[in-house]
Amino acid sequence: MTRSDSAGYDYDVVIGGAGLAGSAAAILLARRGVRVALLERRSNPEAYKVLCTHSLTANAYPVLDELGLVPAIEKAGAVRNEARWHTRWGWIEPRAAPTGPGLPYAYNIRRSTLDPMIRSHAAETPGVDLLIGHQVTGLVRRAGRTVGVRAATPQGEREIRARLVVGADGKDSAVAKFAGVPARTHQNARFGYFAHFRDLPLHGGISHVWFLEPDMAYAFPNDDGVTVVAVLPDKKRLPAFRADLEGSFLDFFRALPDAPPIDFAERVTKITGTVDHPLHSRKPTAPGVAFIGDAALTGDPLWGVGCGWALQSAQWLTEAIAPAATGRGDLDRSLTVYARRHRRRLSGHQYLAADFAKARPFNPMERLMFSAAARDASMARHMHLFASRLIGPLRFLNPAALAKASAVNLRHRGAAGRSGPAA
Repeated sequence: MTRSDSAGYDYDVVIGGAGLAGSAAAILLARRGVRVALLERRSNPEAYKVLCTHSLTANAYPVLDELGLVPAIEKAGAVRNEARWHTRWGWIEPRAAPTGPGLPYAYNIRRSTLDPMIRSHAAETPGVDLLIGHQVTGLVRRAGRTVGVRAATPQGEREIRARLVVGADGKDSAVAKFAGVPARTHQNARFGYFAHFRDLPLHGGISHVWFLEPDMAYAFPNDDGVTVVAVLPDKKRLPAFRADLEGSFLDFFRALPDAPPIDFAERVTKITGTVDHPLHSRKPTAPGVAFIGDAALTGDPLWGVGCGWALQSAQWLTEAIAPAATGRGDLDRSLTVYARRHRRRLSGHQYLAADFAKARPFNPMERLMFSAAARDASMARHMHLFASRLIGPLRFLNPAALAKASAVNLRHRGAAGRSGPAA
């Protein structure tokens, strides 16, 4: 039900897109007293994102906990996302220190399970109006700033006014288009195909990632015994790959080092993918507008970080703007705080991802860190923190870590030299 306040707003915040980012933001804002209209263009409340890694990196766990979703996610059969990574130096297998805490984790869970869960949770949150079948068709502007949206609905066109409009509508954000906020694009020199398999045996029952330089692949176990398998080869291989998609997909996976026996698993989805998946980033705010999730930044799918960043950006926006969204503060200043935090936390990660998306071999710094992580338990844990996006590039490549990696590799070379040619 639409409600108006003395300033003529129907809501404090209107959010375009009821996926992970939009639903999380709606829940967190409403809990802080913000009146939220959550718009979803699809008419089916069970709708979900299909092309996804289906992985929530460990940086997302605090947000899931705040949302209160952890018990439901575990009950649904989500798999804690421990992982091992194959490199030319062997497997990197992070494990908790013998006397230390367990490794941070979040979950692998299919979006067909997760999206309806979080959307339903948003709909049940007091202060949130979930408006299914509402597609943003334009923005309402006043004195140079956005003050609402126009939306096509099952009942016809309507206008919804709010202090803030949030674009949570993906990389091709309609909100961004109507606000005139362009995306910066980094080309991706890999293509990707995904399929789901049931009962695929995985060593240790955990996620596997293969760094083949430049090709990539991974297998992520999910709920209901389903494993998401992805292959991400160099685009130079695309013409031959497309000539026999199913055969190429299976042959690629079979040829992986220590490949799980995919021929003994049941494929339960068709092979889907994208031949062109550039990395996008936008300025996170404009007057009266904010962007979260893929609408603000779209990463490379090979890293599996999009879901985690969607949830984190929803939390960062909430923490920055909640009081101002209800009229108790300077909204523009609050948006500046959010934009600064978003850039500080994610721009370094995106820079490295865009560089690696050129489908090149490891550079000298990567060779140093990955080889050390394959040879030393503490370096493997350090790699886990970075891959989970719990630390940024500066901490990952801090002087102490570089010195430790160098010492590990020097010891390895020394031991190899002493053991003779057979090493």
